[in-house]
Amino acid sequence: MKNEGGFILINKPSGITSHDVVDKLREITKIKKIGHAGTLDPFAQGLLILGIGRKFTKKLSIFQKKDKEYIATLKLGAESDTFDREGKIVERKVEKIPDKKEIEEVLKSFIGEIEQIPPIFSAKKVKGKKLYELARKGIKVEPKPQRVKIYEISILEYNFPCLKIRVKCSSGTYIRSLANDIGKKLGCGAYVEELIRTKIGNFSLSDAIELSKLNFENWTKFLFQDNFC
Repeated sequence: MKNEGGFILINKPSGITSHDVVDKLREITKIKKIGHAGTLDPFAQGLLILGIGRKFTKKLSIFQKKDKEYIATLKLGAESDTFDREGKIVERKVEKIPDKKEIEEVLKSFIGEIEQIPPIFSAKKVKGKKLYELARKGIKVEPKPQRVKIYEISILEYNFPCLKIRVKCSSGTYIRSLANDIGKKLGCGAYVEELIRTKIGNFSLSDAIELSKLNFENWTKFLFQDNFC
């Protein structure tokens, strides 16, 4: 199996890119052909599925199309140009702190098929260029809205200004954009402070291995090849 490769579930830590995880696995496995099935932002953490070996990187699109689940902590009362904690934060004056019932009503309004504009600081491509590359160069691009589906949003914790939610959604959904839109509807602004991807299809974060625990001697023990569809 070591030579053939397979798929592996990684718990990506916050503070590194998804490509950093690929580079680390190349270093550990001594295999060059490695890819991942969907980017997690550097500040985000959680489930990342990787294919090791050409045979398996070719099949990563199977996972990319699957539904996702996230746990996000939103900071209310402020906005960010990146829609997350790593951007330029602007505090907003909150005339009235929204109560839990108001928030529940706003969250319900997003359930179903919605149109969503990707963040300008994202890996979404426009004419072959990633939006964040254009944004960093000061090139203004208006991303086109895309249709995504929100299956469920539930409040896990709320203590203003922090709101923790669980979101079950279709592939292609930007939780940062969702947070920004929630903030607009509440009238107080919001951005993502923390983000954890907990599920991709039937695969769960609880089954993932921490990157720091992998080494050259043990990585093949965490591979799987069958029943991945």
